[in-house]
Amino acid sequence: MGDNPGFLSTYLPGVDELLGDGIPLGSSVLIEGGPGSGKTIFCISLAKTLCERGKKVLYMSFEEPEVRLRSHFRSFGARIEEYERNGLFYVKRFNALDIARSVEALLSEAKRELLVDVQPVLIPPDFDPEIVLIDSLSSISSAFSGEESRFRVYMEQLFRYLESHKMTSFLIREVANPTHVGNMFVEPGEAVSFLSDGIIVLYNVFFQDNPRKRAIEVLKMRGSQIDRKIVECEIRKGIGIVAYPNKILKGPYTLT
Repeated sequence: MGDNPGFLSTYLPGVDELLGDGIPLGSSVLIEGGPGSGKTIFCISLAKTLCERGKKVLYMSFEEPEVRLRSHFRSFGARIEEYERNGLFYVKRFNALDIARSVEALLSEAKRELLVDVQPVLIPPDFDPEIVLIDSLSSISSAFSGEESRFRVYMEQLFRYLESHKMTSFLIREVANPTHVGNMFVEPGEAVSFLSDGIIVLYNVFFQDNPRKRAIEVLKMRGSQIDRKIVECEIRKGIGIVAYPNKILKGPYTLT
């Protein structure tokens, strides 16, 4: 299976069947879900499958240290040293507080909300990625200490930068509740949902009389005819995320 012209496939078992033609190149896609829903594992699995097909992948962590991330990658069968030797993979941990301070300094110097040059703040100058994975937006948002307008300015410029450089990006965002299925609680940083081109949601599913399961949904994807349904998925050792497009969730159940 290969990419359709102008689209990116994930090569994750079952996931591409939900994505129609695929993910339009240059899109920014949120990977949303609650704690323990599999967001980071989704991105680790994705980085592995794309590197194995010759894509240049940058994995930017704002949470876990590089040593632990490398261990996670290996546990899912990723040959990261080989990818790095071939110039296909770059993993780096960043400090979200440094980014917030840099943005604040730029805005204060300008005396108004000018465009922020995000390249020296984020993207390593010695690596030119096709795919960028950011773990996580929640950490970056917290570093802005309630300055929602500053965070939005930064995110607008980050999305614009990624798009202008034709980088397809996946940005992890932790949500306490799946707000799009009827909850009234509004998450901090909710504006990024409107800025993004796509949203893939990972759920913990609680049934009344059955064990807890996992599920996945492609909530939106601009430019692609997606299959909108919530289906079962699981995390397999040595593989990562596996979706089951024919196993549609049937209630009664609760999503978190």
